[in-house]
Amino acid sequence: MRVVRYQRKNEAPQVGWILEDRVGPIEGDLFGTYRRKEAEIPLGTVQLLAPMQPSKILCVGRNFVEHAKEHNAEVPMVPLIFMKPPSSILHPGGSIVLPPQSQQVEHEAELVVVIGKRGRNITAEEAQKYVYGYTIGNDVTARDLQRSDNQWTRAKGFDTFCPFGPWVDTEFDPADAVITCRVGGQPRQMASTRDMVFNVPNLVAFVSSVMTLEPGDLLFTGTPAGVSPLKAGDLVEVEIEGLGRLSNPVVAAT
Repeated sequence: MRVVRYQRKNEAPQVGWILEDRVGPIEGDLFGTYRRKEAEIPLGTVQLLAPMQPSKILCVGRNFVEHAKEHNAEVPMVPLIFMKPPSSILHPGGSIVLPPQSQQVEHEAELVVVIGKRGRNITAEEAQKYVYGYTIGNDVTARDLQRSDNQWTRAKGFDTFCPFGPWVDTEFDPADAVITCRVGGQPRQMASTRDMVFNVPNLVAFVSSVMTLEPGDLLFTGTPAGVSPLKAGDLVEVEIEGLGRLSNPVVAAT
């Protein structure tokens, strides 16, 4: 099932599901008991929103060997984790705003895990029971600020620096899917999820040993090599094989 949040004209946002080119509402608790209503709303008549409203957004740094190399950084012995604030969330199709504080904002195409059940100290063997599904993310980063600061909150935390969506796929297999990123139609990043240093079960286990995971929380799993600067007027397209495509234009701050 592909789960979305959507809005029709001036109506309140709703949770729904996609069947081919139509959307149907979902009633009840998405992480518990719910009911799918008939998918009869044309997809083209709704605005797709960020499909989750997480309590926290966790991210993993340097989880692809080649990405670590391009920054002359060592691959960590244990997952290197950081966080982005919920205020950085951007809807599919929304504009990434280049902040005036940075002269080098870059894209980072990533597979994103969506947590489906509350958990703490989860084992890697049981991790899949706590995963609701997967979506596509772009960990937008002010690279110059990341280099100059002693920690990454500012570089990763600007408003609009966390596009994800357009849906959550509950049946996606993350074992070996190609992640690509194009900017202005030109290829920038390409690698398989099998190239991750730490796979999804190990990441869920590690992060849950630090903090309690809640339904709807996001876990960005790291980006492949090929990150590069963005400029106003660019269109960033992140695609994951079998999962879909996330597109966002880039604009200057006004």
